[in-house]
Amino acid sequence: MAESARLICSHCGVMLVEAEVTLRYLGYEFKKSVPRCPECGEAYLDEALVRGQMAEVEQAVEDK
Repeated sequence: MAESARLICSHCGVMLVEAEVTLRYLGYEFKKSVPRCPECGEAYLDEALVRGQMAEVEQAVEDK
């Protein structure tokens, strides 16, 4: 949450808040708590999440 307190939505200009979102890839989905704009709903996915957990899901799906 500390990181999201410093992030501001580029569309709305408001601070992002921690919220659970559903991430989907090729019919698979998982829930993750990420910084999200309370106005427009845009979520911020940091590099660690994209290169880590989401890359693992992508590799698992492609291996099937």
